[in-house]
Amino acid sequence: MDKLIFTAGLGALFAALLWWSRRLPGERWQIAAAIPVGRAENGRWRGVNLTFYGMFTANAVLLASALMLIMLGSLGVSPFEVMVVMLPLLSLSAPAARLVARWVEYKPATLTVAGAGFAALVLAPWLTLLARACLGRGVGEHLQVTPVLAALVICYTLGEGLGRLACLSFGCCYGRALVACPDWVQKVFKHWHLVFSGETKKISYESGLNGLAVVPVQMLTLMVNGAAGLVSLYLFLNGAFTPALWLCLIVSGLWRAVSETLRADYRGGGSLSAYQIMAMVGIAYGMVMSLVFPVGPAAASPSLALGLDTLWSPTVVLCLQGLWTATLIYSGASKVTAATIEFHVVRERI
Repeated sequence: MDKLIFTAGLGALFAALLWWSRRLPGERWQIAAAIPVGRAENGRWRGVNLTFYGMFTANAVLLASALMLIMLGSLGVSPFEVMVVMLPLLSLSAPAARLVARWVEYKPATLTVAGAGFAALVLAPWLTLLARACLGRGVGEHLQVTPVLAALVICYTLGEGLGRLACLSFGCCYGRALVACPDWVQKVFKHWHLVFSGETKKISYESGLNGLAVVPVQMLTLMVNGAAGLVSLYLFLNGAFTPALWLCLIVSGLWRAVSETLRADYRGGGSLSAYQIMAMVGIAYGMVMSLVFPVGPAAASPSLALGLDTLWSPTVVLCLQGLWTATLIYSGASKVTAATIEFHVVRERI
């Protein structure tokens, strides 16, 4: 019952965020803060913008990381063992978010979560085996490839779903204009679409779709990934590691392939985008890894109480706070917008 309540609580959070997310395409929700960095010639200040994109991305990374600790902790994996796997995994996969976007979209200042996710999926089995070898049989025995891979894919899927709030705020990963869609698509989204406002939104300066009704791809991804991730999470907590992995891989991967056809931003040349190819390869790769490294008899039965207990540590809390801050700075300091700031004294309040 505790596992059902935990999963349902997360589901309620996702439902509330989905309802609230319709506000984010507004101009108000792009820039969270502007930090002055130097004086301009006219006496004003040049500023660096911290975006809500970075804040929502940091929140998604925080949720995914906390869930990873809970899920693996429920199997008896200590926070230290999780860190041995996750630190090199994040260090190698995070740069892929920028490198893949540069390779596919030819944009040096763009990030793509699909690139980071694919890199993490490919590397995770081998880093898990390396961690087991380094930790020794007595310490890393609970680190099995399929449960670790299942936890990673579930956390990534839920994190990507939540991270679409970032896309809504910045106006990226946007859908096609309804007027350019087939009739049946227009009918489906006639009363449920998005309209972005703000000249600094990516949808505006890249495609000129500011003020037009577009397919709500980001909200659809939040719904699909959220549902797939939550069902898979419940399966994982009940010990069904391989079904949880396969369900999450197939649903999120197929949705990635389908949703690409609804998007209007540039996704690279060719009839199939690189992201669609990575999604299909990722499904096959993950399923093969679960067959090559099946769940062994040493796999523990998940205990949610044991998993939640892993967060009850000052060291873990500080590490999560540091990760949130680093993600905010890395993804939130805008490289495609700038600010001009002017300060003055409010005389009537002196």
